[in-house]
Order: sequence, then C-alpha cells, then structure tokens
Amino acid sequence: MRRTATLIILALTAAACRKAGPAADEASPAASRGFEPPVITNPESPVRYPPALYEQRVEGTVVLRLYVDEAGAVNPDSTRIAEGSGHAPLDSAALAGVPAMRFAPARLDGVPVAAAFLQPIQFRHPEASDPGGDR
Repeated sequence: MRRTATLIILALTAAACRKAGPAADEASPAASRGFEPPVITNPESPVRYPPALYEQRVEGTVVLRLYVDEAGAVNPDSTRIAEGSGHAPLDSAALAGVPAMRFAPARLDGVPVAAAFLQPIQFRHPEASDPGGDR
C-alpha cells in the first residue's frame, strides 16, 4: 500500500509538472495504469484576488501542494506552497482559499484513492498588458 501511495504521489507530481504532448502521455506510468488525478469541482474559484494587488495589476502564479483523501477532502495539515509567486499577499490568498476547495478524488483503475498533487493558482488581471507573464 505504501509503495502504491508513493507511486501515485510521484505520478501526480510528474503529471502536474510535465509539458503536454503525446510523448509525455506515453511515458507516464500512471497513464498506462488508469490513473486519474483529482479534479477541482468548485463552480467558481474560492481564491480571492487581494484587492490592493488587483488595483495595482500585480500578477503571479502560486503552486500549492495539496493532499486529498479517497473522498476528495483536502487534508489542511498537508497544504504547502510548492512554488511562491514572489508576492506574499498572493501566496496568502491562495492558501486562504484551500479550505473552500472541493475535489473529485483521484482514481486508480476507477477506484477512488488518496493522492498528493500540485495545484497551480493563477492571479491574472484582465487589463494587464502582458496576459501571459508573471510579475
């Protein structure tokens, strides 16, 4: 069981970090075994853009490390910032939204399983001059 959990964690981390493409999909051991990562089910993002940074058009991406159980519930004690945005208020806002996040659990061969994974949170201002860049 511990080995399976380790493989799932490694597969999720690799899946979250890899570039999309047929070669990457074929190389993923999780994909060949019927692994499906957790999927966020909130109709709207529970993460709120800090108003002062929104007004200043400060943007960034925070990558959270989350752990969900077999029911899709986030274990709050496991939540960590894997990669900060460079702006502490954005990082804090991403963390503050985690308790309201809802997930469909990861599945392995159709069976719900607990899993750790990386969840990017993007803060993008609709009027920013460079829509794809972090600041």
